[in-house]
Amino acid sequence: MIQLRNVTLRRGAKVLPDKVSVTINPGESVGPVGRNGAGKSTLFALLNGTLHEDGGDFSLPAHWQMAQVEQHMPETEQPATDFVLAGDTRLAALREQLTAAEDSGDGMAIAHVYSDLADAGEHDAVPRAQALILGLGFRVDELYKPVNSFSGGWRMRLQLARALMCPSDLLLLDEPTNHRTSTPRSGSNRGCNAMPARWW
Repeated sequence: MIQLRNVTLRRGAKVLPDKVSVTINPGESVGPVGRNGAGKSTLFALLNGTLHEDGGDFSLPAHWQMAQVEQHMPETEQPATDFVLAGDTRLAALREQLTAAEDSGDGMAIAHVYSDLADAGEHDAVPRAQALILGLGFRVDELYKPVNSFSGGWRMRLQLARALMCPSDLLLLDEPTNHRTSTPRSGSNRGCNAMPARWW
């Protein structure tokens, strides 16, 4: 579980939040609400490890794998499906291992990697990625369009799909710095509903 006990966070001279205590149990979905500058992104920075508490105690299981929507605008000519598929970091790492094993001609290593790829869901990775993309409002004929061919708001939707593609114990969905209205709540819900339950 995630625990904050009287946690205080600072951004420069500004304190936000101050002496917060909360316990979040596995399987719970929590949405921090507040005006701009209230400390929502600061709290996320604590959770993802880029910021440390200035006071109080914070604990998060060390073995948890985390996924988060990147805040920057993706700039790539990758097809939409490939861009989202790359969000599955475990599959990406295993594919690199397979290439290395094949280059070295190590038959035993190749067999092990193929077994790991099967366990990681290699066989249905593309359909899973495309289900996420379609769930966020894209059309079937856009599945292989280059990411850069989409407007900023649609590219941020692809960032969301990419984060959802990553197997994780903790998924952080922060509001993008720009294009704040680019991914309506209904689109986000459809994308999340397309994600296998074992990832929640």
